[in-house]
Amino acid sequence: MSFPLLTATALTPAIGAIATAAVPAARRAAAKWIALLFALATAGMAAAVLVRFDTGPGADRFQLTESRSWIEDFGVRYELGVDGIGAVLIALTAVLVPFLIGAGWNDADPAESETPATRRRRPTQGFFALMLMVEAMVVMSFAATDIFLFYIFFEAMLIPMYFLIGGFGDRAGELDEEGQSRQRSYAAVKFLLYNLAGGLVMLAAVIGLYVATADQLETGTFSLQTILQARASGELDLATGTERWLFLGFFLAFAIKAPLWPLHTWLPNAMGESTAPVAVLITAVVDKVGTFAMLRYCLGLFPEASDWATPVVLVLALTSIVYGALLALGQRDMKRLIAYASVSHFGFIVLGVFVMTSQGQGGATLYMINHGVATAALMLVAGFLISRRGSRLIADYGGVQKTAPLLAGTFLIGGLATLSLPGTGPFISEFLVLVGTFARYEAVGIIACTGIVLAALYVLVLYQRTMTGPVKAGLEKLPDLRVRELAVVVPLIGLLIFLGVYPKPLTDIVNPAVEHTLSDVDRADPEPHVVPEVEAAE
Repeated sequence: MSFPLLTATALTPAIGAIATAAVPAARRAAAKWIALLFALATAGMAAAVLVRFDTGPGADRFQLTESRSWIEDFGVRYELGVDGIGAVLIALTAVLVPFLIGAGWNDADPAESETPATRRRRPTQGFFALMLMVEAMVVMSFAATDIFLFYIFFEAMLIPMYFLIGGFGDRAGELDEEGQSRQRSYAAVKFLLYNLAGGLVMLAAVIGLYVATADQLETGTFSLQTILQARASGELDLATGTERWLFLGFFLAFAIKAPLWPLHTWLPNAMGESTAPVAVLITAVVDKVGTFAMLRYCLGLFPEASDWATPVVLVLALTSIVYGALLALGQRDMKRLIAYASVSHFGFIVLGVFVMTSQGQGGATLYMINHGVATAALMLVAGFLISRRGSRLIADYGGVQKTAPLLAGTFLIGGLATLSLPGTGPFISEFLVLVGTFARYEAVGIIACTGIVLAALYVLVLYQRTMTGPVKAGLEKLPDLRVRELAVVVPLIGLLIFLGVYPKPLTDIVNPAVEHTLSDVDRADPEPHVVPEVEAAE
């Protein structure tokens, strides 16, 4: 029997979380190094997943599969497998987490003003253990091909995220007499309630799907591969009304997780009150589970309902693009600006998924990767800046490029990648999404392009207000990036440029999976418009 690589990839950070949490409180440095080593080991396992993934012609759709009986009476199995989309998102998760641990190296250390009781409530080991636990659950979500197994980890990751937001929030916010942020608990509870509400609706849809399969197949099943095969062969043919209700149950949960307007309101609070590494973990890793699941489950399980819902979803995506960018432009809080920019970017991703073209869905998948890297670079540098000044307000900064040129330079590159500058990875993604959109919905593509203009505005205005002009009082001796911080940011910038110049390694893995998804919904790319040649006048 082959080595269970996917299980090992998910199990490595889970073991690391336990080992990190077990370190005595007095040995904070040891806990950090243990967490980093396990995160690097997970990255190595994810690299092995990519190496073993076969992109050749005739390769299986789901690879590195594992299947074990689990709850046999209810048709629940321990089934894992990845297509190209799942493989690259596992790699994204595993690559980012070591950088997040490095960036947050001192974020959970107790402050001198903290009381012993506060230090016991937020131990350093707990911060890194929770990050590793989230990583393990996200990897399982990308790898699970049993729908019930996916649902378990889709919901379970909310618990460690809740404690990361509520227990280890940003110290730059307003504090009460115990040194706790007044808004931190609110943000954590709002995150949890929104996502739990969506998860409960999805649970009803998951059970409904099992009942529907039990009616038409020999036995009910949660196996994604079994359901896809039954649909393709005609053994499973859901009634139109049933399929649409089930689609809505799944889509609601994924739209909250993504997040998509108008279900996005938890994200700015959660990112604003989190430390920079946790904010990146939310938007670059956890939220990608929502958009990934739209591709895998909404389109794969409910093709007719996906086609039926497409006009409404496109309107929601366009609203996210424009509304998120406009709100980003009006923000005074640096981290909330980046959060609203992410709402706009997720609108592009959802748009690419539901235009039902190979360019759109391929671009949406690349957008998940490139948005994760670009947001990590920008948010982490912003976090380094905030930790020096102790304020998230844009108005408290100015002239930083004169006192900390490396910090300002990396901030600029991260911002330019966020606005999809040619030569950076996000440009390739956004271009493909728009090409795929114009191929089928020209009017939608035109409206989506306004997001590009607004992105340039909010990024360049942010840079102008914080980095240029006279040096603000209190910033005259602002220290530049340290070696540890450069070690975190420089590789991310290098990856952004590499993916902007040579995205082929990713597209080779992703494109076959996109073709399978389009086949599930019985869609093909529209024929290109051919402009008739005009005969030259004699």
